[in-house]
Amino acid sequence: MFSITAFAARHKNYKSQRLRRSERLHADWTTQNPIRWQRHVSQSEHPSVMATVSAKTFASLSVLPVFFLLLLCLPPGGGQKKKENLLSEKVDQMMEWSSRRSVVRMNGDKFRRFVKAPPRNYSVIVMFTALQPQRQCSVCRQANEEYQVLANSWRYSSAFSNKLFFTVVDYDEGADVFQQLNMNSAPTFMHFPAKGKPKRADTFDLQRIGFASEQLAKWIADRTDVQIRVFRPPNYSGTIALALLVSLVGGLLYLRRNNLEFIYNKTGWAMAALCVVFAMTSGQMWNHIRGPPYAHKNPQNGQVSYIHGSSQAQFVAESHIILLLNAAITMGMVLLNEAATSKGDVGKRRIICLVGLGLVVFFFSFLLSIFRSKYHGYPYSEEKTEAEDR
Repeated sequence: MFSITAFAARHKNYKSQRLRRSERLHADWTTQNPIRWQRHVSQSEHPSVMATVSAKTFASLSVLPVFFLLLLCLPPGGGQKKKENLLSEKVDQMMEWSSRRSVVRMNGDKFRRFVKAPPRNYSVIVMFTALQPQRQCSVCRQANEEYQVLANSWRYSSAFSNKLFFTVVDYDEGADVFQQLNMNSAPTFMHFPAKGKPKRADTFDLQRIGFASEQLAKWIADRTDVQIRVFRPPNYSGTIALALLVSLVGGLLYLRRNNLEFIYNKTGWAMAALCVVFAMTSGQMWNHIRGPPYAHKNPQNGQVSYIHGSSQAQFVAESHIILLLNAAITMGMVLLNEAATSKGDVGKRRIICLVGLGLVVFFFSFLLSIFRSKYHGYPYSEEKTEAEDR
């Protein structure tokens, strides 16, 4: 028969045994794992902590999409804005300098900051030159005059903008720039594009084209698509010289109006024609177009060169030497012709022949030596010619 009292007593006894056993195991476990027990107690005795942690985790997970949406909606970062501000400052500074001078003078620091360093959305034409008197670079001064004409034409044109600037780097103010670019000659014109590095075509071919403002403007149009119409200041020197020449010839004809037989003098016309031929064959027209220096003085040893070492250029003194050599050779040929055609004394004709022959041989040999010094492959041979053709 089931007795509730006996059952209750047994159940109470059983419960007290389990409680003592649980306390004994609990004491052993907390002794061996004190840290784990502290965590267990904090979680078991404080269930609100677990609820709080779960709530915070859920809140943080729900905030993440909103945070990413805010990142997408925000404007570009501070780095981009800083870059735009730097570019704006550089453009404003270049425009301020250009408003004062059409050609901005630069040293090494300015060149690296405003020409080489990014960001830059404008093109820059740089003339590398040596204008100091001790450099004795007459070509630099002549090229600088043409460069100033071109820069002024751009500065005061209606198409002027902040997309193109003209600058100059003098060797005495930016020798480090010359070393950085491995540049050993002046003047040199280079174009630095708005994007990318300069290419081979961005260096102006000064030896082949010359440094006239019109040629520079054409080269700039090919590299930047910027059209510059060159405006030159009026120059009346040519008009004045022509007027003086006409007045001189007119006055001479007026004074000799009763005796104009000299006009029909063949010798006079022949001499005038020879003078023109000598001037043209000696390179005077090339000098007028290119504007080379009269001579070159080596700054290291002070030696002066009157003959240019390249076949692509010459000095003014060189053209004068060639003119005198051609005149001497022509004089020798005239004497040889006179000795052969005249009917005078035989001894006199022989002397004239020997003098003429000496002039031709000596000065023509001198002319060939100059030619050999400029054209290093001379004398030419058939084998060399065939090899070059191949």
